[in-house]
Amino acid sequence: VHLVESGGGLVQPGGSLRLSCVVSGAASPIYSMAWYYQAPGRERDLVARIYSSGSTTDADSRKGRFTISGDFVKNTTFLQMNSLKPEDTAVYYCHTELQKGSWTIDYWGQGTQVTVSS
Repeated sequence: VHLVESGGGLVQPGGSLRLSCVVSGAASPIYSMAWYYQAPGRERDLVARIYSSGSTTDADSRKGRFTISGDFVKNTTFLQMNSLKPEDTAVYYCHTELQKGSWTIDYWGQGTQVTVSS
């Protein structure tokens, strides 16, 4: 299973970016897809998760600015990031859970750097 993120880069404060992640090679149904962020010296934290049911979970700190969406036919997830702040600077990782009976198996992408700076 491979997760490939794209869309990161350098953006000025107040700007927007849209991250994309394609999940390939999944032999089992995808239960959920998510985005995490990890700033230098910090732990990796959840940004948002979308489930195959269509429901989503969003981290409080970014609600209203970041929106996750997903296509479970194309196995793709997007993270629309608006009103970016310098503190949003981090590596953003795509994550997926594949359904295996009553269990799920986790997979991670390599990450894409987002830098918010003037």
